[in-house]
Amino acid sequence: MAFLTAIPGNKSLPLPKNVCRTKTASYRNQFNNGKIVCMKIQPFKAANTTISQPSIQVVQDHLVFPKFNFEEYMAAKANKVNIALDDAVPLQNPIKIHEAMRYSLLAGGKRVRPILCLASCELVGGDDSTAVPMACAVEMIHTMSLIHDDLPCMDNGDFRRGKPTNHKAFGEDTAVLAGDALLSLAFEHAAANTRSADPHGVVQAIVELASAVGSEGLVAGQIVDLCSEGKELSLDELEYIHVHKTSKLLEAAVVCGAIVGGGDGVAVERLRKYARCIGLLFQVVDDILDVTKSSEELGKTAGKDLATGKATYPRLMGIERAEEFARELVAKAVGELSFFDPLRAAPLYHLAGYIASRQN
Repeated sequence: MAFLTAIPGNKSLPLPKNVCRTKTASYRNQFNNGKIVCMKIQPFKAANTTISQPSIQVVQDHLVFPKFNFEEYMAAKANKVNIALDDAVPLQNPIKIHEAMRYSLLAGGKRVRPILCLASCELVGGDDSTAVPMACAVEMIHTMSLIHDDLPCMDNGDFRRGKPTNHKAFGEDTAVLAGDALLSLAFEHAAANTRSADPHGVVQAIVELASAVGSEGLVAGQIVDLCSEGKELSLDELEYIHVHKTSKLLEAAVVCGAIVGGGDGVAVERLRKYARCIGLLFQVVDDILDVTKSSEELGKTAGKDLATGKATYPRLMGIERAEEFARELVAKAVGELSFFDPLRAAPLYHLAGYIASRQN
């Protein structure tokens, strides 16, 4: 996808045309009537962080992120998460349900949400091992949402992560139960295994996670999405769907990591704003990929939204404006990180760029 430059290491992202250019990231980007303007504010010293140098710079209209070995970081964190997920769901009786759970949970994937959870924990001064159970819980819930979303009564997907969807492999009845089991296990696993964090923080994080997936979170986005098929939607209505269906869980991943990592209220809320932007960004990019990539490239069924008449950002805005909107969301997200130590925040800078430039 050419609309954003991939940033595997220490490259840069183009700024949207309507972002005012500044010399350092001490200017925070904010929306104003659909555009981004910059508000100069004093950096806040969040808990366990320092502001020792500008987090990002603008050079020739590109965001230049801190130097960081992003590929190595992603591989190491994904490996840690995969090992923990494998341990969390052993193959045991009843064999069929655990096979189905493991089939989707261990099918690969980018592990963006659990890695965001670990990165936000480390950003506020926590040890990433503290957040591993919470990160696993987030991925279990995400996997549940994919299993259920692929069902014939929902989006009717045939492929996910390059493999037949869960109901294609195990049947609809087992797929429903596998999703249910992963959802309940997520909260059990987080509650039972998050041991080194403040107990009050663990409860707070679990409440955050439950809220993100319930009738005012992911489920709200799903039901409005289902009821909107074939209807003409406004951009505000489309944003409501995607903020709830996609962004809420990604936001919870970041916020829960910061909470169990010991972040204070101001740090947590800055990270919430960052996560809300990249959560919506994730969906904007998803919509663009759905009309620009093949099923083989995506590892899932392409063109479903177009075929079912669903409202998407490219459909309502056009491809070019959707791409510009994605760049605006990146700029706004990284603006929230400028109040943290740039070295600790480096993974989150690069994760925003990774979400923007992903190819599947």
